[in-house]
Amino acid sequence: MQAFDHPAESAHAPQFFLQRGVLRPNFEVPARAASLREGLRSLGIAPAVPALPAREALERVHSPDYLDWLRDGPAEWASAPGAGPEIVANVHPSPEMLAQGARPSTQAVGKAGWYTADTACPVGPGTWEAALGAAGCALAAAGVAAKGGTAYALCRPPGHHAYAARAGGHCFVNNAALAVQALRDVGARRVATLDVDSHHGNGTQGIFWTRGDVLTVSVHADPDRYYPWFVGHASETGAGDGDGCNLNLPQPFGTGNEAWLEAVAAGIARIRAFGAEALVVSLGFDASEKEPLAALRVTEEGFARAAEAISALRLPTAIIQEGGYNVEVIGSLLARFLGGWRW
Repeated sequence: MQAFDHPAESAHAPQFFLQRGVLRPNFEVPARAASLREGLRSLGIAPAVPALPAREALERVHSPDYLDWLRDGPAEWASAPGAGPEIVANVHPSPEMLAQGARPSTQAVGKAGWYTADTACPVGPGTWEAALGAAGCALAAAGVAAKGGTAYALCRPPGHHAYAARAGGHCFVNNAALAVQALRDVGARRVATLDVDSHHGNGTQGIFWTRGDVLTVSVHADPDRYYPWFVGHASETGAGDGDGCNLNLPQPFGTGNEAWLEAVAAGIARIRAFGAEALVVSLGFDASEKEPLAALRVTEEGFARAAEAISALRLPTAIIQEGGYNVEVIGSLLARFLGGWRW
């Protein structure tokens, strides 16, 4: 299997993380990529370094003003009196503000709140560079899928919580959405996404919410108890042309292999019924039983079985790395997943 990895990921080393009112070290660290590389190495896979994406490719998914902020925001933030080393918002526009005509601020603090969904996406001087590298990996994997193959993209930072104009949950550019759009642009009439990260893929859902040509499927822990908290429920099915093209399969806390694999199988069945011509898998290992938060209890064997089941679709596939934060195990989990891929 071909794989892609970009060294720019190391430029993004976030420090800020707020958990239940306590400041603690950030989980989304460069050591994650190092562990995943070890997983590839154990399989004899040497990842290639992709080209950085053209601006036009990013704008197929993200708004230009948001991309400008990701690129230019850290320098503007640094010039503000008393600013910390990373952009972290302390105010976000509420639904009431938006209903009453809220608009973007011209100041660094206001922009931070406008372009982020939460405090779990600190933006530092190297974030834009790293996000471009991750996007390049996703687009390169989509390029392989466009030719009928399957490829893995070691995307760091991850992307499935990023909306078209808003970062969130460690995510800045939605790598999976870029891959989907790239496959559509080269002729795949219908593309499906299958997100098996333990957190709902809210950004991907949001980007394709009204699209009838893209099916979004997410298997994740119950959002009533877990990030992103407010969306990810089974009742969310899309709108407009996308009505019926979004499937959420939330799982109770503590769900293990068998029930989780049943949910994955339900997602696979929907993908078959949709008639997808290509697939994008958002691969998160935070469903592992050995994760710091461990909302779900999937084992190594569970991930291998999921790979075998998904690959049985026999679709051209771009596998996009999302979460997974136990750096002691995610490399071996990747090896088991890719080792279980049968097509």
